[in-house]
Amino acid sequence: MTPTQDGPNAPQVSPGSTIPPEELDRMTDDIIAALKTVYDPEIPSDIYELGLIYRVDIDDDRNVVIDMTLTAPGCPVAGEMPGWVENAVATVQGVQSVKVNMVFDPPWDQSRMSDEARVALDMW
Repeated sequence: MTPTQDGPNAPQVSPGSTIPPEELDRMTDDIIAALKTVYDPEIPSDIYELGLIYRVDIDDDRNVVIDMTLTAPGCPVAGEMPGWVENAVATVQGVQSVKVNMVFDPPWDQSRMSDEARVALDMW
């Protein structure tokens, strides 16, 4: 399934074969909306628009696994941000559990940012 919100930062969302397509679409939209509530305190743009979300997987039991990265491995909130993401996504109706994996391959770069993030950061 392709997420309903596209762009260079759109996460790859793996389909849940037993979840009805309409429910999977709603969950995907709601998960993306939840991810957009999480901000790096030093950057005035959310983690989704920054392109920090690499993969969102929803399995048949509605467990969600998220691969995400940071703008830099030494980010001061590296230890806290996965918890923020887990808490935000756990509020989505139908989600049973959330696991966040911190990954650094491929390394994040500015090309993953959406136009919205570029405007917020004045990076044109």
